[in-house]
Amino acid sequence: MKLCRFEVDGQAREGALGDGQVVARDGQDDRYDLADVRLLAPAQPRKYLAIGLNYADHVAESGLQAPEVPFFFNKQVTCVVGPGADVHMPRVSKLLDYEGELAIVIARRCRHVSAEQAPEVIAGYTIANDVSVRDWQLRTPTMTIGKSFDTHGPLGPWIVTADELGDPHDLGIRTFVNGEQRQDGNTGEMVFNCFEQVSHLSEAFTLEPGDVIATGTPAGVGAARQPFPEGLLKVGDVVRIEIDGIGWLENAVVKEPEGYVAPAAEQRAGAAPRLPAP
Repeated sequence: MKLCRFEVDGQAREGALGDGQVVARDGQDDRYDLADVRLLAPAQPRKYLAIGLNYADHVAESGLQAPEVPFFFNKQVTCVVGPGADVHMPRVSKLLDYEGELAIVIARRCRHVSAEQAPEVIAGYTIANDVSVRDWQLRTPTMTIGKSFDTHGPLGPWIVTADELGDPHDLGIRTFVNGEQRQDGNTGEMVFNCFEQVSHLSEAFTLEPGDVIATGTPAGVGAARQPFPEGLLKVGDVVRIEIDGIGWLENAVVKEPEGYVAPAAEQRAGAAPRLPAP
């Protein structure tokens, strides 16, 4: 099953996809052509976690050492936007980068989950662009602020349930900027796999329905391209991330609008997909 959030007639609703149509799942049996609705971010996390340096080739291009334990940081939830939404070039930096990633969506409240049990608490998977402001990311000991600018958390286009996607560790993942391929990896190349990540996080705190875990990016980020900073994003660029079995997520970079403030939580909320028990 593919679960989504969508907007039609100014109203945010929840739905499921099939045969090019969106079927409402919020108590009204409405059906729409996919082309006639605007897809929203499919998850509304209370927590958005992301792992760093989780593909060996990305570790190598970064000139760093692979961490001995999973290395996580937060992305503030006000960064989340949906497919097709604008990504802002910040007024305070021009060092904007992309990172194509598979993202886990949690199905139910859980704690102390073993890696073997992890599939039981995962609702499904979606695509994430871990947009990064490199100078803000690297000038402090923690990366959170450089990973959390408004609009820098595109998610979508939908959640593919775990039963439909199958093994999340054998998926091709590709990133394109203006049609030029920049990243070409496979989720089987993760240092810490999806289930190990869920287990590790759940040892520290309770995971909740809708929480998102971005599982790392393969080699090919803009900051690693030479000459620096030619590989970084510019206003007008379009980033497209494709993951086998899920689809594609595309967002364009625009100049940060004057006076932009992220929508309040109640405005972002709308309808949220009811996540099935695995």
